[in-house]
Amino acid sequence: MRAKKVLFVFLFLSSLVSLGQARRVEIGFITDNDLYTSSKNDMYYTNGLEIFYRYLSKNDNQKINKKITEFRVGQYLYNPRFINEAAVTINDRPFAGYLFAEVGKSFFYQNESVLKTDFQLGYVGPNAFGKELQESFHSLIGYKKVYGWENQIHNALALQAHAVFSKKLFAGKHHDFVDFYSESELNVGTVFTGVSTGFLARFGFKKLLPVYDSNLYDASVSATPQSSVREFYFYAHPAVNYQMYDATIQGSLFNDTSPVTFDLKPLRFNAEAGLKYRHDNFNLAYIFMYRGKELKKEGNTGYFYGSIRVSYLLK
Repeated sequence: MRAKKVLFVFLFLSSLVSLGQARRVEIGFITDNDLYTSSKNDMYYTNGLEIFYRYLSKNDNQKINKKITEFRVGQYLYNPRFINEAAVTINDRPFAGYLFAEVGKSFFYQNESVLKTDFQLGYVGPNAFGKELQESFHSLIGYKKVYGWENQIHNALALQAHAVFSKKLFAGKHHDFVDFYSESELNVGTVFTGVSTGFLARFGFKKLLPVYDSNLYDASVSATPQSSVREFYFYAHPAVNYQMYDATIQGSLFNDTSPVTFDLKPLRFNAEAGLKYRHDNFNLAYIFMYRGKELKKEGNTGYFYGSIRVSYLLK
C-alpha cells in the first residue's frame, strides 16, 4: 500500500514538473517499408530508416515565428520487383543503397508559410551497406533469401541540396478544422535532381494548430511553455514530379560502370495521405505513400509503401 502511495506521489509531481515547460528539443525516428501496406507488395523502394535530432534556433526576425535546426542520418534501400534466385538476371529496377548524413534549417513564418532546407553527404552503392543490412535482416526474421545484390549500382559520392516551400491558401478565411496549402519541392545533387509541385489539405479531428506549432512540417518544438497540447488530423498531399536524374536508377553522374541501369520516366504523379497525432511531448504518424512509375522498362509500375514516424519532445 505504501509503495502505491509513493508511486502516485511521484507520478503526480512528475506531471507538475513537466506542466508548462518549454519543449526546445525533439528526437525521433522514421521507418519506411512496403510491408507496412501489404505483405505482397515487396518492390522498388523496399526499406528506409532515419534518426533525427532537432532543436529550436535563435530567432530575431519578427516575420518568422520560429527557426529549427535539424541533424539526421538515414539509409534507403531499393530492389527490383523479384529478388529470388531465378530472377537475378531479370531486373525491372537496379538494386541500390543510399546512406547519408544531413543538416537542415527550417523557417516557420507568422503567416504560416514554411521554408525547409537541408544538405546531405553520403554514398550510393556498396559503401551504403544496403546488401549487408537487407541480407542480415531477412536472415534474422526468417524471410526469403535475397539474390541479385551483385548487380547493384556502383559507388557514387552523394552531395545533395533540398528545399521545400509551403504557402497557406485562403489565409483570409480561417477555419478551425480544415486548411489548404500549396507546396513546391526542389532536389539538386549527385543522387537526385528534380522538382515537384502540388497541394496539401489538412482535416482536423481536433482543432488544428497553426502550422508554426504543428507536427505537419515538424514544428512541435517551442520556446513558449505549453501546459497541454493535443493534435490529431488526416492530411492528403497529391503532387506532380518532374525527375531529371536519379543515381539509384541511372548510376553515377561520373561513370557508367554499374551493371544494371535504366532511363528515367521523368514525369510522375506522386501522392501521400496519413494520420498525424500529438499528445503533449509525444508525436506519432502513419503515412501511406504512392510513387508513380519511375523508369522506362516494360513491367515496371507505380508502387506504394508505408511510413511510421515517432518522436519525443524534451525540455
